[in-house]
Amino acid sequence: MSTLRRARHQFTAHPLTLDAVIAGAVLLCMISSAFAAPDGDHGVDWGARPPNTLSLLLMVLAAAALVLRRRSALAVLAATGTFALIECVTGDPRAPVAMTTVIALYTVASTTDRATTWRVGLLTMTVLTAAAMLAGPLPWYAQENIALVAWTGIGATAGDAVRSHRAFVQAIRERAERAERTREEEARRRVAEERLRIARELHDVVAHHIALVNVQAGVVAHVMDRRPDQAKEALAHVREASRSALDELRATVGLLRQSDDPAAPTEPASGLGRLDELAGTFRNAGLPVQVARADQDTELPAAVDLAAYRIVQEALTNAHKHAGTGAKAEVSVVRVGPNIEVSVLDDGAGATGATGTGGGHGLLGMRERVTALGGTLTTGPRYGGGFRVHAILPVQTRAGAERKPV
Repeated sequence: MSTLRRARHQFTAHPLTLDAVIAGAVLLCMISSAFAAPDGDHGVDWGARPPNTLSLLLMVLAAAALVLRRRSALAVLAATGTFALIECVTGDPRAPVAMTTVIALYTVASTTDRATTWRVGLLTMTVLTAAAMLAGPLPWYAQENIALVAWTGIGATAGDAVRSHRAFVQAIRERAERAERTREEEARRRVAEERLRIARELHDVVAHHIALVNVQAGVVAHVMDRRPDQAKEALAHVREASRSALDELRATVGLLRQSDDPAAPTEPASGLGRLDELAGTFRNAGLPVQVARADQDTELPAAVDLAAYRIVQEALTNAHKHAGTGAKAEVSVVRVGPNIEVSVLDDGAGATGATGTGGGHGLLGMRERVTALGGTLTTGPRYGGGFRVHAILPVQTRAGAERKPV
């Protein structure tokens, strides 16, 4: 079996060699058939009707033309058809030169389209059969003349069937390759979406808690000598903020672990249920925050709940960093029809910095979260000073939009 496989590979790599072998085999078959009389007294009578010199020459030329059948199928068909036409008119006894025409017609049919096969096949069949019947030495109803119709038809039909099979296999292969590319693109898209989601979580967690740690550290440095009790209280807030940051970072990075890694922390997921706790951390950091809720205890999907929490967290972090001293913030969560509306307002004089023009990604991350859920986000300075963040989130998210919260 391995020997046959190697031989097949050798011929596939060198198609001209394969065609030369086929041409030699066809020539051998034509010469053997030319010397045989099928209706002898004792069956096949070899040497009873040797072909003339012209027939032998036509057989050799037609077989030689088959060597080039892959390079120029139509030209080879025209050449072999001409040789067969001459043989049909002059050969007596007739030699099977038409065998090469059948093979050339098969090659044309297997390498071109069906319309070309029909036109060329009918033309070849008509010309050869008409010439043999009208101008040949045999009677028009001779078996050899009728056989030309059958053999040319078989050659064209077989070639067309091979071409159709190749096209079918190629279509299946292309469809499989296209499906594989689609799966790979879908996998890359999902990886990019997950990477973006984790980046947003890391940004929100780090920006919020590090801002609180920074403020409390500044308080400690300011009151360490004069009011040690207040300094201890600020240090406690620093410790609490850093612990929360570590917990949330550990939960976020836990998404990247393999299935056999230790389990990630199972603390409650961030959501509007922790809104009062979030506001308390900012109050401890020196930013007065008022919270008003009129959402009738709506049970939100995990993705919407997390997005609303992160929007409030980022907006308050921006207000704390940019609104300036003495600023106050207001947070409202309201259920309006099929949506939940989240608003964060501040009255700081330095609110223009909250727009994120300094190169931050806070507002961009909020907008990505809201857009992913099919909602809208409006941000900008307030009339008379301050900054406003207003998000409208649908309570019912689109299919596939909800993700496991961090």
